[in-house]
Amino acid sequence: MADRRRYLLAYDIRHPRRLRRVHRVASDFGEALQYSVFVCDLTDVELVGLKQRLLEEIKATEDSVSIFDLGAATTRGVSCIELLGVRRDLPSGDAAIW
Repeated sequence: MADRRRYLLAYDIRHPRRLRRVHRVASDFGEALQYSVFVCDLTDVELVGLKQRLLEEIKATEDSVSIFDLGAATTRGVSCIELLGVRRDLPSGDAAIW
């Protein structure tokens, strides 16, 4: 089994149509924490696929996408996210594809 790393994906998209498309791509790869913030457990190949699909949907001169590497999905990547307020269930750290 390929090693998975946990990533935090956040985006700011300026046009409603592109926003819907980027949200759809993010939903294919991760779990929403907020509307434009996702946690994604990905292999290296899946990360490349996510970036490729995002680049197809965004307008690089107007939109912004950030991908933060939080570490291995089975170690620190599980415990480095702290939620305040309404609790969202996070993936367990086991291998997962959404």
